[in-house]
Amino acid sequence: MQKSRRQLSDSQNFITERRLIGRIIRLAGIGREDTVLEIGTGKGHLTKALCERSGSVISIEIDRKLYESAGDRLARYGNLTLIHGDFLNYRLPAKGTYKVFSNIPYFITTQIVEKLTAAQNPPSDIWLVMEKGAAKRFMGTPKETTRSLLLKANWKMNIAYHFRREDFHPMPSVDSVLVHFARKKTPDLNREEYREFQRFLEHSMKYGICGGRGLLTKRQVSVAFKQAGLPQIETSGVTLYIQWLCLFRCWRKMNPQTRNMTNA
Repeated sequence: MQKSRRQLSDSQNFITERRLIGRIIRLAGIGREDTVLEIGTGKGHLTKALCERSGSVISIEIDRKLYESAGDRLARYGNLTLIHGDFLNYRLPAKGTYKVFSNIPYFITTQIVEKLTAAQNPPSDIWLVMEKGAAKRFMGTPKETTRSLLLKANWKMNIAYHFRREDFHPMPSVDSVLVHFARKKTPDLNREEYREFQRFLEHSMKYGICGGRGLLTKRQVSVAFKQAGLPQIETSGVTLYIQWLCLFRCWRKMNPQTRNMTNA
C-alpha cells in the first residue's frame, strides 16, 4: 500500500546542528526586513534560527505531533506564525514580498517547486534543501528539459551548498544540496511569450527543431545563431538555454499562422 503524505513526513531527514543551520541561513542573507515562509517545521531547529534572523516567519507543518511540539518549543517567538496543514493546499501570500527557506520532504519536491515558481505572487528568493539529482534536473544538468528551460525564463538557479549525508538525522540514502532560485527582476519573457515558449518547446522536444514537423529549417537555425553570436548546434543538439531562447524568438518573428502550428 502506498504511504500517505502524512506517513512519509515522519521519515523526513532533519538538520539539527546549530552551526550548520547558521551557515546555510547566512548564505541566504536573511535579515530583519524579511518575511520567510518555511515548508515543514519539523523539530523546529531551522524555524528557531529563522525567527532569530528574520522579521517574521510563517511555518507550515502537516504532522500534528510535530506541530504541537514545535508550538511549545517555539512559543516565545512572537514573530512566528505556525500553521498546521498541508503546504500543497496552503494559499501563498497574494501580495507583498517574501522569501522561502526550507528543508523540504524530498518526495514532493517537484510539486513544491512548481507551486512556488508558478504562483501569481512568487517569492523573491527560494532556498530549498533537496536531493542532488532533483536539483540537477531543475537546472538542466546534464540535459535541458522543458521544465528546466521554462524555469530559466523567470529564475536563476544555483547550488549554494553541498551537504554530507551525516549532516542529517536520520541519515538519507541520497546526496543533498541547498538550491537557490532567484526570481529575475525582468523575466526573459512576458506572460504571452512564456505560453508560446512552452508550446514551442513541447513541439520541438517531440518532433525536433528541424525537418519533418520541425518549426524551423536548418538554414534558419544557422542564421539565427550566427546573428546572435551563439555556437551552432552540435551533434548532441541544442544544449543551451540561450540557444533555445534564440530559436524561439526567431520562430516568433514568423507569421501567426506558422506560430499556431504548435497547437496542432
